[in-house]
Amino acid sequence: MSKQRLPTKSFIVAILLAIFLGPIGLFYATVVGALVMLVITVIIGFVTFGFGLFIPYVICVIWAIIAVNSYNKDIFNIVNQG
Repeated sequence: MSKQRLPTKSFIVAILLAIFLGPIGLFYATVVGALVMLVITVIIGFVTFGFGLFIPYVICVIWAIIAVNSYNKDIFNIVNQG
């Protein structure tokens, strides 16, 4: 019996989406993370009048990398168990 190849997520796509779209781009990597970062970005944007928006974007990129790595490891484990 041949092993299935489940789809993995691309690090490059996740990073580029997070860089250019911020929390919206994070939806590719993780839905919950994107929703959390949307709320945080809106709050920081209002509090700092938009000047502090760089910080959530950096967090989005880091979160995207971690989320894609975790997703791909889970897929790898599923494939190797079956």
